[in-house]
Amino acid sequence: MVRAYLYLALFIPLTFLFSVSALIATLFDGSGRAYARHARLWARLALALNRVEVTVSGIEHLPDGPVVFMSNHQSNFDILALLSSMPRQIHWIAKKELFEIPVFGPSMRRGGYIPLDRGDGRKALQSMEEAADTIRQGKSVVLFPEGTRSTDQKLLPFKRGGFILARKASVPVIPVTINGSGRVNPPNQIRLYSGNIRMVLHPAVTVPPDLRRNEAETWLMENVRSSIQSTLE
Repeated sequence: MVRAYLYLALFIPLTFLFSVSALIATLFDGSGRAYARHARLWARLALALNRVEVTVSGIEHLPDGPVVFMSNHQSNFDILALLSSMPRQIHWIAKKELFEIPVFGPSMRRGGYIPLDRGDGRKALQSMEEAADTIRQGKSVVLFPEGTRSTDQKLLPFKRGGFILARKASVPVIPVTINGSGRVNPPNQIRLYSGNIRMVLHPAVTVPPDLRRNEAETWLMENVRSSIQSTLE
């Protein structure tokens, strides 16, 4: 527990400094590349503070063009792992509460991240429309289809929003399996451990053109879930 508090004593100022720096960077670079570099370095330093290493396999499965990354979610270290090691610039669809944090929230907005109001269905659909526009600009987005962290490292039921997004944007979904983050940062505990986080990028899942709207979303959901589950420890 002491280790966790010491980590936070360093992590919170680090996050504040990077948020300010990234926010300023967006004033001179509207492409998002400078923000993405800030986010990647922040994540790598945050992982190093807790002596966590990330390995990635399956990069060869990435197609050209924008995609929707969908990952299982075991702990807050999933976000750091994805930011530090994903071989492509990514934009997050994240819960709106994060955007209400001073400095950090405005920084995320300037970086092109998209807030999701999970308590309001209409606003959630608006977020998906905004995300679809982001994808149409040639950018990739990442989200957690479970909607929240699993407390037992098993997959929770998937929310439908991300699959509506993938269908609307007409882009492939790349399922991502993350193992190890739940042991680095156990659920419902103020404890941290060093360790390894392993990410597996699975082959792209693309909706067959002959499926109707609801069928396509259900088909996507089942196939993405099956891919993530296939290498989940």
